Amino acid sequence: TSIGLTLTAAIVMSAPASAQTTGDPYVEPIAREEGVITVQVSDFARLPDVDGSAARAMHLVVEPGTERIFVVDMRGPLYAMSYDGSGLVEYVDVNESAWGVSVESGGRERGLQSFAFHPDFAPEGAAGYGRFYIWSDTDRTAPTPDFGPRDDDDSHDTVLLEFTARSATASTYDGAAPRELLRVQQPFGNHNGGQIAFDPTATRGDPDFGLLYVGNGDGGSGGDPQGMSQNLGSAFGKILRIDPLGSDAANGSYGIPASNPFVGRSGVLPEIWAYGLRNPQRIAWDANNRTLYVADVGQNTVEEISIATSGANLGWNTWEGSFLYVGREGVSTASPRSDAGLVYPVAEYDQDDPILTGRAAASGLVVQRGGAIPALEGRVLWGDLPSGEIFHFSADDPPSGGQAGVRRVLLDAGSGPSTFLEIVQAENVRQGRDAASRTDMKLGAGPEGSIFLLNKHDGVVRVIRP
Repeated sequence: TSIGLTLTAAIVMSAPASAQTTGDPYVEPIAREEGVITVQVSDFARLPDVDGSAARAMHLVVEPGTERIFVVDMRGPLYAMSYDGSGLVEYVDVNESAWGVSVESGGRERGLQSFAFHPDFAPEGAAGYGRFYIWSDTDRTAPTPDFGPRDDDDSHDTVLLEFTARSATASTYDGAAPRELLRVQQPFGNHNGGQIAFDPTATRGDPDFGLLYVGNGDGGSGGDPQGMSQNLGSAFGKILRIDPLGSDAANGSYGIPASNPFVGRSGVLPEIWAYGLRNPQRIAWDANNRTLYVADVGQNTVEEISIATSGANLGWNTWEGSFLYVGREGVSTASPRSDAGLVYPVAEYDQDDPILTGRAAASGLVVQRGGAIPALEGRVLWGDLPSGEIFHFSADDPPSGGQAGVRRVLLDAGSGPSTFLEIVQAENVRQGRDAASRTDMKLGAGPEGSIFLLNKHDGVVRVIRP
């Protein structure tokens, strides 16, 4: 867990270490052929269109106690299906008026961001029985927020909600309206909530069992103009960790784990687990060593995968990846990785890399363990959201930053190795839709080591299998 703190400037820079500002710090591109892994991919399920538009699939979660897979459309519907993809049903529509949520899903980034099932969702009599959590943007901003600038710049709010089913095995949600745990006032329309998740490696009796990790972006706009990511009194640009069944938070609606790194420090939010993030889209644990990885979307230059340890500062907005952040014009290559107090990325890549499609955003994150897909065993996998490129590196021997250790994963849907964007575009043609220019992809860990691929442009959930 100290990898990020002990790494130094061992990374080989393509540009000289001078006071140079650049938007392209890695001149040597990602290898197109070296280390490529090609895997088989097939259609698994199809989500319904909403108002004639393809489903905006955002997140997928396996609920092992009920042996179901759940996937959400950003506009509100949460679907359930069996482990073989059959029996797709709408489990609950979070945007239904009865719940009082009013999901704000305008634009590309706003909507229902993430969801998670309490690890005790299925065991009858457990405190977490029937409980699941929704992290969603809402246009209902009248309630006083728990966190935010609290000025007139209220684009919308992001709320953490607890739904409680009467029967965990019911085919559709049978509970009452949700309970609100916390509310964040968003000053801008982008970089809102990231992923929420319970540590899947924690078992009953473990101090981390039942604690919810909550990713929250830096509030949006560009460059963190309000300086919130490095502000330990702000909830923005953070990974928070809370006890959703507790009650000792300031608002009384959730608990503060005593083992959180900043508990008891004056002027510091006790909810904070890690900070210095820009837009933490996805997190994932390694089942072998419990390392927590985070995919953080960069500003204009560097995308990064980092290890988030308790109390870690990942650098934004002083740093963008391994480099000092200069502004929209790029980064400085003068003193890479020179602050020993920061946790620098284990892998990163340049937004100008020719393998990409003109824009870049690190997303979708899986640490593959379990042997169902031998070629990917022991690999950390993530996707580039616009281009649909999938990358990998070794979880047992992670790189020391930079993109030298980044390698590609290609997909074979029956016509030979392809990128995910090419597969989505081919499906668009079959559907009679215009070919998508981007995938908006996410990855999801499935049962028995399977890996799912989501996108926002054709409604198809795909699976990588042996």
